[in-house]
Amino acid sequence: MSLDTVENAAATPDTALPWKELGLKEDEYARVREILGRRPTGAELAMYSVMWSEHCSYKSSKVHLRQFGEKAPESEAMLVGIGENAGVVDVGQGYAVTFKVESHNHPSYVEPYQGAATGVGGIVRDIIAMGARPVAVVDPLRFGAADHPDTKRVLPGVVAGIGGYGNCLGLPNIGGEVVFDACYQGNPLVNAGAVGVMKHEDIHLAKASGPGNKVILYGARTGGDGIGGASILASETFDATKPSKRPAVQVGDPFQEKLLIECTLEAFAEKLVVGIQDLGAAGLSCATSELASNGSGGMTVTLDDVPLRDSTLTPEEILMSESQERMCAVVEPEKVDRFLAICEKWDVIATVVGEVTDGDRLEIFWQGEKIVDVDPRTVAHDGPVYERPLARPDWQDALQADDAGKLPRPASSAELKDQVLQVISSPNQASKSWITDQYDRFVQGNTVLAQPEDSGMIRVDEESGLGVALATDGNGRYAKLDPYAGAQLALAEAYRNVATTGAKPLAVSDCLNFGSPEDPAVMWQFAEAIRGLADGCQQLGTPVTGGNVSLYNQTGEVAIHPTPVVAVLGVIDDVARRTPVAFKEEGQLLYLLGDTKEEFGGSAWSEVVHDHLGGLPPAVDLERERLLAEILISASRDGMIDAAHDLSDGGLVTSVIESCLLGEKGARLVVPDGLDAFTFLFSESAGRAVVSVPRSEELRFTDMCGARGLPVTRIGVVDGDAVEVQGEFALPLNELRTAHEATVPALLI
Repeated sequence: MSLDTVENAAATPDTALPWKELGLKEDEYARVREILGRRPTGAELAMYSVMWSEHCSYKSSKVHLRQFGEKAPESEAMLVGIGENAGVVDVGQGYAVTFKVESHNHPSYVEPYQGAATGVGGIVRDIIAMGARPVAVVDPLRFGAADHPDTKRVLPGVVAGIGGYGNCLGLPNIGGEVVFDACYQGNPLVNAGAVGVMKHEDIHLAKASGPGNKVILYGARTGGDGIGGASILASETFDATKPSKRPAVQVGDPFQEKLLIECTLEAFAEKLVVGIQDLGAAGLSCATSELASNGSGGMTVTLDDVPLRDSTLTPEEILMSESQERMCAVVEPEKVDRFLAICEKWDVIATVVGEVTDGDRLEIFWQGEKIVDVDPRTVAHDGPVYERPLARPDWQDALQADDAGKLPRPASSAELKDQVLQVISSPNQASKSWITDQYDRFVQGNTVLAQPEDSGMIRVDEESGLGVALATDGNGRYAKLDPYAGAQLALAEAYRNVATTGAKPLAVSDCLNFGSPEDPAVMWQFAEAIRGLADGCQQLGTPVTGGNVSLYNQTGEVAIHPTPVVAVLGVIDDVARRTPVAFKEEGQLLYLLGDTKEEFGGSAWSEVVHDHLGGLPPAVDLERERLLAEILISASRDGMIDAAHDLSDGGLVTSVIESCLLGEKGARLVVPDGLDAFTFLFSESAGRAVVSVPRSEELRFTDMCGARGLPVTRIGVVDGDAVEVQGEFALPLNELRTAHEATVPALLI
């Protein structure tokens, strides 16, 4: 077949191209023709198809995501916001931290190990591209029913991929969560987050400025794996009858990525880089068009110079390949030799593939012929924007009317005790140590807190003890009942989890996982969740710095629960003053902070005991969340509390049992006046935490809570080798440990 050049495209307007097979709609293809004033070449079609995919262009979500900018709270900490590879915040002492969460959902179902591994690799490259050294990763995960045979296929592969890649990079995995629900059966959610640290002056951006500057592609060779992988695979509902929507998943090489990290950081240290972009979804199409469109001019690229693993690749395949461990740097001509020398030192392949021009076009050549001639903005930024129809689902009212309050409650102390054991041994409340033990949580020696703590914490500066904390949370059951409140509850829980460790919440990243945007009910859920999250961040003063939208998470007509995952980053002046989850000292007093109400909609109890989802989720009071956080941070800083644990899924009894098991200390609990034992133990009211207080600090602590207007109730004492609820039951720690730790291994081994 003869080469499809720009000249040929202009001369043969009626040549048929496979735009539909590449995921473009008819009107989108017509728009490409209108932009170019002719039909696209095959190479141009490849670029537009991947860059205008849902995964890359956010065409269905842009109109809603604008709220994060329009409602953004004032923040002195924000250094780089939405639009770059990752957000950057000031954490003090001249340090900046970059963090982001992304999705690799569909690839991880097709090929669990490589899908998850390359998800870690991709998010780490986003962090490197900002100029930072990656210091930790987190992984919020959702799988199908724990006892479903396919979960046994998907989960171990995903966990092995995350552990294998992250452990080889030498990055501690400090947080995340694992949730099981039948709604994720054919569509697991594999979200990956990363944190990086740098000095303010080391921030780098994705832009190609300066005519004559060279464009250098470096890292792994380009292969046929992942051609259109994440970009097209994540932009269509799963359907086994469409193999074209299941292209090869990218293959990761963590050792190559480790070399890429060190090589890039050395080049940064020597001030050799003008602009930089990692090659993730959409590969070279994304890197060249984004660098050019964000810079001051145009760019020419010679595709023949791209190092290949497979010499049979066509130009279209080279442009669409999502092969891993690759980056693109813009370097001044006089610094190119030094840049290449650093790459050679680290055994990283590096090739000059292009040059920044003073024009406004992205021109790509193959075998001496021009095969791409586009305005790079039209590829990278001017894709379609849809205001898709949205409608509150007709089943929403009935779902909310099906209140969990009608469910039969335990009729005796023995039944109450039995239900406590049912909940804490259920897959979602049981210990996930079988999973997290496969991750290295303490490599590099700066991990201060890691799973199963409320948030991970990393020391940033050895001398001062400056540190950052990161928590990710999301509850699809709450969001199914009310997506606005569900998104705010995810934000509130992550915010609370950061504060319980003693860190001050600063900023937010998100990973918004939803079904097909072509379903008006899903778009309503999405719009409501965005509105809730934007309103919540505005009220709490925590700006959204960036994130990810993952749509088409459904199999056939069945969508997942709307699952907005929220990551909150916090800062702590001295990690030595952190507060852990574990109860450690006999005789310390246990206090419940916040109000407990009859709130069981979407609760763990309703799911485990009654297999029920209905009613309304717990009410959200963000001012109460802010006050609770202030109390927890002050108490941690001033040494008033020795342990703290937020109350969320599973209620107070789950949190107390977890703290007892981690500290190997029992607790005696007394049901407060005005509450029955069932509500006390299982309610999932938000804005609450349980703390252990040394007796010497009791008066100071309760006075502080009283002065600030936070309800505080003494509920017991750390004591013995059982969890005892006075007048109801006692459960020995060894029995609780067996119930809590045996579930997940039994399901997966």
